[in-house]
Amino acid sequence: MHDHKSEFLKRTTNITKNVSCGNQLTFDELKNLNAGEWFVEKDPFCTVHLLTENQKNDAKMQPIPSLQELLELAKQHNTKVIFDLYHPEHCDDINDTMDTVTTILRSGIDQKLIYWLPPKNREYVKNATDFIQIYGNESEMFQENGSHLNVKYSQLTIDKIRKFQEDNIKVNLYVVNERWLFSLLWCAGASSVTTNSCQVLNEMRNPDWTMAPSVYRMIWILVDVGSILTMIGLFVYQWKTSDSRHREGRTNVLLWSNQEITSLV
Repeated sequence: MHDHKSEFLKRTTNITKNVSCGNQLTFDELKNLNAGEWFVEKDPFCTVHLLTENQKNDAKMQPIPSLQELLELAKQHNTKVIFDLYHPEHCDDINDTMDTVTTILRSGIDQKLIYWLPPKNREYVKNATDFIQIYGNESEMFQENGSHLNVKYSQLTIDKIRKFQEDNIKVNLYVVNERWLFSLLWCAGASSVTTNSCQVLNEMRNPDWTMAPSVYRMIWILVDVGSILTMIGLFVYQWKTSDSRHREGRTNVLLWSNQEITSLV
């Protein structure tokens, strides 16, 4: 969660009901917060109706998990975890990093399941662990001889994503919530995406619509040519129709004039 300062924890807990809001809370205070009731009440992904009554009641009582509990869950399901640490201004970030790394190592989780993103203290983490290092920009990644990139999807072109794929560079793109965008990046060769719509994208076994670039270009050219020919045809038809009407008008005038001459004679 990127909540911070006065909004700390307000979005996903009942902190305003039970605890004075602030970013200096003990773990015991955090554990006493309800972090599940809001989900059932607001139904952010329109999925609550899929839960049974027992599951809803269970969801309503979810607390904030500790890092150790999160790692145990990830280890149980062999799930990757990406770390992006945020530090308060007064916090000693090296100690925070060391505590986090120690907790991860103590959990016994496969270190290849840990993706480490924070650039601060990266050298310490690289020397102390076998975590997968993720970089937030290309220059840092190439400088560190890395092979994992995490950037906003709009920062990379389709050709760039394909080039990274050819070079065996893993690319994670954020934030991708729509099926069509996920399908496009999937076809381009993105390794993974960060999303708020897990329940939607997780159901996709294939891109919604795929087409080879050569086929797309051919269709594009044919449609353009067809459009041009149609416009030319309409122009010619309009020109001939207009010319025919013009000639018909002149004929009527001549006939009328001839009738007048005949009447006068």
